[in-house]
Amino acid sequence: MTTMRAAVFQGPGKIILQEKPIPAVGPGDALIRITTTTICGTDVHILKGEYPVQPGLTIGHEPVGIIEKLGSNVTGYREGQRVIAGAICPSFHSYACQDGCASQDGQAHGHGYKPMGGWRFGNTIDGTQAEYVLVPDAQANLAPIPDALTDEQVLMCPDIMSTGFAGAEQANIKIGDIVAVFAQGPIGLCATAGARLRGASKIIVVDGIEERLAIARLMGADATVNFRQVDVVDEILRLTDGRGVDASIEALGTQATFEAALRVLKPGGTLSSLGVYSTDLHIPLGPFAAGLGDHRIVTSLCPGGKERMRRLMNVIETARVDLAPLVTHHYKLDDIEAAYDLFAHQRDGVLKVAITP
Repeated sequence: MTTMRAAVFQGPGKIILQEKPIPAVGPGDALIRITTTTICGTDVHILKGEYPVQPGLTIGHEPVGIIEKLGSNVTGYREGQRVIAGAICPSFHSYACQDGCASQDGQAHGHGYKPMGGWRFGNTIDGTQAEYVLVPDAQANLAPIPDALTDEQVLMCPDIMSTGFAGAEQANIKIGDIVAVFAQGPIGLCATAGARLRGASKIIVVDGIEERLAIARLMGADATVNFRQVDVVDEILRLTDGRGVDASIEALGTQATFEAALRVLKPGGTLSSLGVYSTDLHIPLGPFAAGLGDHRIVTSLCPGGKERMRRLMNVIETARVDLAPLVTHHYKLDDIEAAYDLFAHQRDGVLKVAITP
């Protein structure tokens, strides 16, 4: 067999299943036979033309699978082994990696480095919504799956869990803090779980879908706010006795959620932004205290590499968090166009779709 099926970006509004050659394996690579993958909100941004990638690219960046073939320089693994790799697959050779920021494993771009250079699957190289994916720098990125864990239990690790947890880690959450999390999609739900693990004593979550707010309570939320029913800023200030929250996590990527996250923040608090924005952001003068509020605004791209993946799988294996409720739908790769239609239009209570070749 020399070809495989893959979900290929054709242009804005069109991702189709087609045949592509199975990738050739270089000395530092590994060929992974995909057993489970999924669709991410970022893939929908690509589909809508809101994030640019080249036509002809295989989409997807959340691989769970089995090593089909190892490059000659890759040691410590075996063919037939179950593995994941992060959505971010850094080389650890770049200046950014060696400066401690592996997610920004940038490539030379004009006079600097291209942001998000560590995100390669479905961005700069062929991705995971296919029967096979080629993992570059495999020695640094392949993480063996513990035998006790299923594909679906680790499906969130490559991106959603890593991103959500990064939002909580970057939010400077201390034991006893009050945290607000805006939007309870898959990343926001993982941010809620991460805030609980970081020691937050009160987590307030915001969404407009009651089913998601119910799942948020399973992830560790203490209070839920439906933006369709109340003024979010007023309600969060009421819940904090007017003090504001120690940290806000924004997990949607809109002006409205970003601004609300800033408005509920205490002086000296941290706004941790996880959303993928498709238009310019504007910072309102009042909540920003004219730049004098000692606020900290930080963005995150999920860390990658095998040690990050090992740690995340360890959290699941030791039952510190259960992300099973996030997988709401199952599709075969043959039906991925229907899966995109469901996910892009957010029908039928969808959170995450498990795709199996």
